[in-house]
Parts: sequence; C-alpha cells; structure tokens
Amino acid sequence: MRLRRLGLGLMLLGTGALLLRARKDDVKHLVVEQVLERPARDKRYAELADELEVAGERVLVRARRAKELERAKETMRHIIGIERWGQRRLEAALGEAFSRDEHHPYKPPADATWNDVLEDFTTTRQRTVSLARELSSNPPDPAWRVEHNGLGPLSARGWLRYLMTHAGLESRRMR
Repeated sequence: MRLRRLGLGLMLLGTGALLLRARKDDVKHLVVEQVLERPARDKRYAELADELEVAGERVLVRARRAKELERAKETMRHIIGIERWGQRRLEAALGEAFSRDEHHPYKPPADATWNDVLEDFTTTRQRTVSLARELSSNPPDPAWRVEHNGLGPLSARGWLRYLMTHAGLESRRMR
C-alpha cells in the first residue's frame, strides 16, 4: 500500500513537472501544495530526516547499479548541486542570510571521479539530514517560506520534501 502511494505521488510529481513547465501559476501552486507541502505538513522534522536517509540509500543503490557511468555521473552532479543549493535555502530557516542564486555553482567539479561523486552525495545528504534534525530542535515560524527559483516560496518541510523527491526522480534516469 505504501509503495502504491509512493508510486502515485511520483506519478503526480512527474505530471506536475510537465504542467509546471507551462508556467501557469495556478497549476504550479496546486502541484506544489499537493506534492510537496501537503505530504510534509504534518510530519515532524525528525520523521523527514529519517525519510531523507532512507531515500538517500535508494539513490545510492540506483547509482551503484548504473552501467552508463558518465551519464550517471552527470545526473548525480545535478542532484548534488540541487541538494546543496536547497541546503542554503534551508539555512535561511535557521537564521542565515538568504541569497538568490542558481544550483550550478554547487555541483561537484566536472572532472570529479565517479567514486568522488558518490562520496559527495553521501556527505551532502548527511548534511541535509543534519539540517532537518537541527530544524527539529529550532523550528522556524510555521509561516516561514523561502523562494525556490521555479516553484515559488516553500516551507522548510516543503524544501526537505522537494530535495527528497527531486533526488529520487532524477536518480531514476540512471541506467
């Protein structure tokens, strides 16, 4: 049953991503609410941290099974860049200054080895889990939001869910 719900959620997120490209704000808001915010709203930060750990292991399993290593490396560099970029947004929930930027500077170097990229993902995901646990001890105001460049403002829980689902969806592209 849980896998069926996860599959439905991923299908909705994939469908939502296609709709989001149309840049219709009402559709974008609906998808963000239903796929990111609503599923995370009633979860404790510690629960989200645990889910991020498990989801990170799934990403690593997919990565280690990849046969097309160059393609997989580019996918993992993208995932890591987005995750590190998202961490900066989450740090704003903990009082750090917000800076609007892109994810590209956060990617590992293009000449990084496959093993380096896998290690980078592991340490990056551990940092995201640590941020979730820190948010558990020092939660932001429930009305707090910080901008996602394409999706609009997200709550801290929404950001954690976004990072988890983004990595999960992107990692499915590895073959």
